[in-house]
Amino acid sequence: CRLRDKTYSAPITVDIEYTRGSQRIIRNALPIGRMPIMLRSSNCVLTGKTPAEFAKLNECPLDPGGYFIVKGVEKVILIQEQLSKNRIIVEADRKGTVGASVTSSTHEKKSRTNMVVKQGRFYLRHNTLSEDIPIAIIFKAMGVESDQEIVQMIGTEEHVMAAFAPSLEECQKAQIFTQMQALKYIGNKVRRQRMWGGPKKTKMEEARELLASTILTHVIVKEFNFRAKCIYTAVMVRRVILAQGENKVDDRDYYGNKRLELAGQLLSLLFEDLFKKFNSELKKIADQVIPKQRAAQFDVVKHMRQDQITNGMVNAISTGNWSLKRFKMDRQGVTQVLSRLSYISALGMMTRISSQFEKTRKVSGPRSLQPSQWGMLCPSDTPEGEACGLVKNLALMTHITTDMEDGPIIKLASNLGVEDVNLLCGEELSYPNVFLVFLNGNILGVIRDHQKLVHTFRILRRAGYINEFVSISTNLSDRCVYISSDGGRLCRPYIIVKKEKPAVTKKHMEELAQGYRNFEDFLHEGLVEYLDVNEENDCNIALYEHTINKDTTHLEIEPFTLLGVCAGLIPYPHHNQSPRNTYQCAMGKQAMGTIGYNQRNRIDTLMYLLAYPQKPMVKTKTIELIDFEKLPAGQNATVAVMSYSGYDIEDALVLNKASLDRGFGRCLVYKNAKCTLKRYTNQTFDKVMGPMLDAATRKPIWRHEILDADGICSPGEKVENKQVLVNKSMPTVTQTPLEGSSVPQQPQYKDVPITYKGATDSYIEKVMISSNAEDAFLIKMLLRQTRRPEIGDKFSSRHGQKGVCGLIVPQEDMPFCDTGICPDIIMNPHGFPSRMTVGKLIELLAGKAGVLDGRFHYGTAFGGSKVKDVCEDLIRHGYNYLGKDYVTSGITGEPLEAYIYFGPVYYQKLKHMVLDKMHARARGPRAVLTRQPTEGRSRDGGLRLGEMERDCLIGYGASMLLLERLMISSDAFEVDVCGQCGLLGYSGW
Repeated sequence: CRLRDKTYSAPITVDIEYTRGSQRIIRNALPIGRMPIMLRSSNCVLTGKTPAEFAKLNECPLDPGGYFIVKGVEKVILIQEQLSKNRIIVEADRKGTVGASVTSSTHEKKSRTNMVVKQGRFYLRHNTLSEDIPIAIIFKAMGVESDQEIVQMIGTEEHVMAAFAPSLEECQKAQIFTQMQALKYIGNKVRRQRMWGGPKKTKMEEARELLASTILTHVIVKEFNFRAKCIYTAVMVRRVILAQGENKVDDRDYYGNKRLELAGQLLSLLFEDLFKKFNSELKKIADQVIPKQRAAQFDVVKHMRQDQITNGMVNAISTGNWSLKRFKMDRQGVTQVLSRLSYISALGMMTRISSQFEKTRKVSGPRSLQPSQWGMLCPSDTPEGEACGLVKNLALMTHITTDMEDGPIIKLASNLGVEDVNLLCGEELSYPNVFLVFLNGNILGVIRDHQKLVHTFRILRRAGYINEFVSISTNLSDRCVYISSDGGRLCRPYIIVKKEKPAVTKKHMEELAQGYRNFEDFLHEGLVEYLDVNEENDCNIALYEHTINKDTTHLEIEPFTLLGVCAGLIPYPHHNQSPRNTYQCAMGKQAMGTIGYNQRNRIDTLMYLLAYPQKPMVKTKTIELIDFEKLPAGQNATVAVMSYSGYDIEDALVLNKASLDRGFGRCLVYKNAKCTLKRYTNQTFDKVMGPMLDAATRKPIWRHEILDADGICSPGEKVENKQVLVNKSMPTVTQTPLEGSSVPQQPQYKDVPITYKGATDSYIEKVMISSNAEDAFLIKMLLRQTRRPEIGDKFSSRHGQKGVCGLIVPQEDMPFCDTGICPDIIMNPHGFPSRMTVGKLIELLAGKAGVLDGRFHYGTAFGGSKVKDVCEDLIRHGYNYLGKDYVTSGITGEPLEAYIYFGPVYYQKLKHMVLDKMHARARGPRAVLTRQPTEGRSRDGGLRLGEMERDCLIGYGASMLLLERLMISSDAFEVDVCGQCGLLGYSGW
């Protein structure tokens, strides 16, 4: 599919059953459309294959999967972050007044209900109501008519009753005492939706329906038994009253209040929307056809159009616009093209989380690092600039839950002593020892001994009777127990600690290493469990085994897993200044290296490969876990930290010419060119002509030099600028001629060749001829350039120390140490003091010791090889323990006055090369309309003297320079004017 520009998808089949006349007709496995399939998912062809089978399929076994291929383009559905549904969120607005809101979402509806306070009275606000309705009227409409019962539900404490009293008075003023009066009052306030057809409802029925089904949708009302909804509303009021006092308002940015939407949820919403559209269109067709006379032959199968669902899916994924009619959801940019610059950039894209906040507003709340992100999201990996803090990445061991059945949990809870709400009079809710039990935001009931419930629940979960991702947590200030089993919560595994001893022992680890056990066994035996953000608050987690005390409940598996994939590549990140790690996370995605084992079979629009990638000398545990060593992006360069020549100011690097000749930093740039040959409606088609021969020499003209006899360029040839790759011609008339017009003669063709545009010459690596989904011919050519580093190319180490090459020096002028080693790179020492990247210094030491010993050192976060041990290794080999060397100048031949810090550091070549950015122009193309030079490097445009530059020239008073820049060299135009009439002369006048 990648090569042939197709969509990787599978058919969706349905079984249908309908009656025609008197017999029932059953048809099985009818296709209704195609669903794009995520690579490496359970339905993908790659699932469960061995690496050898991957090789047969020309796929890379290390490729992470998790993306879709749509029209030959790899697309990723980013993880979407949003506030959790069905939860009461109490927040203060700008004026400091407190309100509660619930966004309820069920399978049918989504609605948001707000509780607001105005002048000490409580109101319910909803979109379907034309104005805010006093809360006491809502209670009465729900069947709680006595004021005493309302107050009992909300709370019998003095300050709570005092705060609620004005709302009851307001109800008296409105003269509303019974349920009927209340419903009539609400019915008058409903915004009328004109429903076509259907029985006319009275206003009271309408109000009752609204209360039952739309307000607080997720609280289910059976046969107008409003009991549960009353208590839920009472809890909302109580929360608002308490939040005005000592209790805190909720934090929207807290990760326990957030849910992450994965590709599956988004696709299921989209499919449901399309399927309903499909059904309604079928129904429309059936309603049109069946009333007619010959209804007996009506065959529903003929009218099932497959393209609707297929195209809906493909368009949504390829454009990234998710628009659903039912939820009025309209989102842009849900999908992105998978970036294949390097293996890390593809991996990092899989773990990316995009937040729905708009980037333009300068709000610091959602952007700041939340304490609740610890261990769930990477603290370093976020872009700089406008999306900073809004685009985040998952940490290494984070798991995102999926939806599960809540039926068994309800049964279990009632067996553990949770009492049903309907059996209570309501006053019990405000007793200090009675806790409310919530399941996914719905009230399950109340319980007296909440600690026993939580304890028993956790024992059952560890024993495997409940799914391991169900979490239970208590909120003491609100006196609630929350059980959640919904999807989209962040959680991660921890080792359980009992009696100050971790449950996982050395014996278990040995069995794991021998392959007797896997991670699942640890879960089932109750040694390891998943905790989500809310449950972490109830636990006491030790970071290391020696810090366990008597209160500890869990032990962190490994501290370095709080970093994500990109930050895990950095050696010794805990010795660096924090922003440097963030810079490296952004640059590690731009480093050239290997993409995958199948990189030679791919034909991508742009592919950068390093000629000789190497494993890093100082590696981390993360590097081993994600197999970065097998697909590295960088080279170990011998670095001397010293000042040399003045061409290394401001982070510039001095490179050794001999190293470049030996292939240091050399890269391959692959580009592709493609064309399709279509058939048109009037039986004409595109064709490819052979090369044009010169009349005198009978050889192909220069533009067609590289073409084969079939008119397509041959592999291995060198292409220069403006040479033709495919000599394609297309008919001038492609529409079907009208009836009665003259019979068309032989069709005329015009040339539309595919030409090569580029500053430097390329070589044709390979040509692929195939057909695409519409059965048109598809020709793809892969063009190759080999580039060696030049002045202006960008390099970076793994510590956010980026620099461009400032000078390339012949090896005889480079300094060398007493063993005769010449550095590949000379780096200016001024890069260290203000940046405080001590990790780079330690990396150099550890790399040097590793080279001498022939082994790799570890620079894992919060651990790694100790500097003391590394220095002892150096001394053992006769080197200075500081990593410094005695260096001789290559220019004068005298020893340098100081010892020089000298050793290997892993350097990355970044994709920004001066060849792709260089741009200048004298005379050149102009725009037709304005006669001014065009804009942009790709169109060979001019350099604009803008408003600011004009102001400077005005300030200097250089008026003739202004005239020249803005008029003469820009859009001057000469024209002949008639001396008699003063009109402009033109051609043929």
